[in-house]
Amino acid sequence: MSSYFGKNIHVSVFGQSHATAIGVTVDGLPAGEAIDQAALSRFLLRRAPGRNALSTPRKEADQPQFLCGLLNDVTCGAPLAALIENTNTRSKDYEELKDVPRPGHADLTAQIRYRGFQDVRGGGHFSGRLTAPLCIAGGICLQILERRGIRIGAHIRSIGGIEDTAFDPLGVDCATLEKIQRSDLPVISDDAGEAMQKAVLAAHKEGDSLGGIVECIVMGLPAGIGGPLFGGLEGKLAAALFGVPAVKGVEFGEGFGVAQMKGSQNNDPMRMQDGKIVMSSNHAGGILGGISSGMPVVFRAAIKPTASVALSQESVRLSVRQNETLNVVGRHDPCIVPRAVPVIEAVAAIVILDALLDPQG
Repeated sequence: MSSYFGKNIHVSVFGQSHATAIGVTVDGLPAGEAIDQAALSRFLLRRAPGRNALSTPRKEADQPQFLCGLLNDVTCGAPLAALIENTNTRSKDYEELKDVPRPGHADLTAQIRYRGFQDVRGGGHFSGRLTAPLCIAGGICLQILERRGIRIGAHIRSIGGIEDTAFDPLGVDCATLEKIQRSDLPVISDDAGEAMQKAVLAAHKEGDSLGGIVECIVMGLPAGIGGPLFGGLEGKLAAALFGVPAVKGVEFGEGFGVAQMKGSQNNDPMRMQDGKIVMSSNHAGGILGGISSGMPVVFRAAIKPTASVALSQESVRLSVRQNETLNVVGRHDPCIVPRAVPVIEAVAAIVILDALLDPQG
């Protein structure tokens, strides 16, 4: 399984949803970087399960145990390794899924690819549970980037078609980002958040689920980071984002909206301001030719609805090659979009710090 990425910072995620533990190794972090453990715990809590009615009832503390790589909470140059114990599993809920795969989930493709040897419990290595150790690596990278004047934040752009206020592509004030990060439902508009919550609870009551969009912004990134063609910043971000379970689409700046615009509308006018080149708009999303322009990097990730729903679904019984009606049991998020917000921030932080450490950068 391909469970690692990065060029200068090498991140490798390991474990399964119902294994003894899940974890991450991070090689290439700069030495001498102090890590605020309390801030990291708060970041991981934003993704942790069982916090409210919009999340799975499975409760996990998700507190990392660092095995190496830190000395007195400071990076020491050695590879960092951290574990998170799985303490609240109910593996019996998944016994049927090896023979009757869930529509919309990786059950079928994993069975074909790994010939039945894969761990089905909780989705195994395909589970969103693996984003917890990813957030350890990303949470550390976020702290390192902030000391370099780079701030990353995300919010729920939409759930079930209900729209939150969009980020200003020219920049977002830190107070807004902090408000979002303190909220159980990370949105800008409280009215939109209330409507989203009602929609998710209504879908859950019907035995269904909802998807949505997460919008992320990177501020303070200097111009000149990235490269053309296959070394582009957009490509690196997209590749890592598509490694997050449930991400089905990524767009930068105006994204697919550029198809409806004229060149004169899509182009971002340039001007001098305080001795610096700035742009009056940011339709490009802060990246031109795969290289950062100095404007905020803005992108959105589409998150699919949770595949495990209580409604009866058509499937097949693999052992006898017959049609079957599947009724999924167990504990599942009616909407994973709120918990995906810090994961998107984490992935962005890893990719941005990795790009900053590139010798050409």
